[in-house]
Amino acid sequence: MIAVFLAMGFEEIEALAVVDVLRRAELEVVTVGVGGPVVRGAHGITLAADIPDTELDPAAPEMVVLPGGMPGTLNLERSPVVQAALDEAEKRGAWIGAICAAPSILGHRGMLKGKRAVCFPGYEQELEGALVSDRPVETDGRIITAKGAGVAVDFGLRIVAQLVSPERAEALKAAMQCR
Repeated sequence: MIAVFLAMGFEEIEALAVVDVLRRAELEVVTVGVGGPVVRGAHGITLAADIPDTELDPAAPEMVVLPGGMPGTLNLERSPVVQAALDEAEKRGAWIGAICAAPSILGHRGMLKGKRAVCFPGYEQELEGALVSDRPVETDGRIITAKGAGVAVDFGLRIVAQLVSPERAEALKAAMQCR
């Protein structure tokens, strides 16, 4: 199961585009509402998460995905449930994805030391120890990072390429009319 965390102030495109692409690939995705089942995004879009964070077993996800946005990223970083899920993912070698400002959370935890990573421009200093790339989406080991909303579909497709296959990602890309 892939847990996509939604905290108040999350970037809607970065969450929903990724969830959509992953579900098109027939991956099991659960949206997790940080602080409750209903979460309001950075641009006023309110979503009902699949489950509130109190119902998530932090050891359950095979992948943790953190959308960016402000103040969503700050709210994700403050969440003990998100931190516990990242602890478990790191301990078990599970996949972790973060986009926009959210890679800063991984940087603050020291998870990007010596790894290639990207983020929204201006947050590079928060990627402590990372080898900052200029690519729109970057994969290093079992961590996938992306720059922002404009590459949310590419971020989702990269996750599909890693968890399913590059061929499945290419087929989805073609079906979705992506260049």
